[in-house]
Amino acid sequence: MSLTLTVLPGEYAVSQLPAGSAVPAWAHSGGLWCVLSAPDELSVVCASDAVPAGVTTQPGWRALVLTGPFAFTLTGILASVLNPLRDAGVGIFALSTFNTDYVLVAGRDLHRTVAALREAGHTVNGA
Repeated sequence: MSLTLTVLPGEYAVSQLPAGSAVPAWAHSGGLWCVLSAPDELSVVCASDAVPAGVTTQPGWRALVLTGPFAFTLTGILASVLNPLRDAGVGIFALSTFNTDYVLVAGRDLHRTVAALREAGHTVNGA
């Protein structure tokens, strides 16, 4: 399965707040942002430069979007991207929306990411 992905501009951070925290105003920053509340934490993905000091965070992520939309009945979409990255030793942070998927990789791994995806037959734009 050949897919088209686009590298989004900017750098993102994955941050962690205590369980039950309110969604902070800075979380709505950047072209891509996501807030997930789980029983043990509140996770925030947003532009790196929006995260205030003192927040547990891992900055330096780059985001790739899979060109969708994809029907919920399709299988193997995300695996066709993640497997080549696994084989290349690239760690990921994945997000899904109703229409598509996003894969975040460490900025230092972006070159290896693009090479691995192209080698697997995918098209990568914006790299």
